[in-house]
Amino acid sequence: MIAALKGNVFEKENGKILLDVNGVIYEINVSMMTYSMAKDGIYYITEIIKENEYTLYGFLNKNEKKLFDNLIKLNGVGPKVALAICSTYTPESFMDIISTKNIDALKKVPGIGPKSAKRILMEMSEFEIENIDSNKSQALIALENLGFNKKDILTALSGLNGSVEEIIKEALKRLSKGVK
Repeated sequence: MIAALKGNVFEKENGKILLDVNGVIYEINVSMMTYSMAKDGIYYITEIIKENEYTLYGFLNKNEKKLFDNLIKLNGVGPKVALAICSTYTPESFMDIISTKNIDALKKVPGIGPKSAKRILMEMSEFEIENIDSNKSQALIALENLGFNKKDILTALSGLNGSVEEIIKEALKRLSKGVK
């Protein structure tokens, strides 16, 4: 199993990069975010092996790879749709969409209609925020230890960034105002 590839970008074409790793050139499907930032270095890889197909998906950002990996586990979401989601939203903004159940934002992704959006929102609502942002993860645990409801915490954490302390401080303000 390939976890990551380190090499030089040989070529970029149609949402794919060709990565030269010591003379072996790998074709890697990438999100538009990774495509626009393509550079020499490390790409975190997800391999998808089917009966007659072997495909690599690469990401510069570990969180984007985690999001992709979790999306392809969902019923009815294949690599093409998962890559479209990663191309449309950052992992953090996608988690905000999930926590606020913003179906309209999800329908903006190419290939996702109303039924698919509802199903993804429902299935991803169980997705732990720990899988995306370690600072938000630590804040989530701290707020749970203070006795707050996890659903309320996820809503309060929506859109917050910064250090763990800053996130907790702002989330506590939101929770004290009854933000749900």
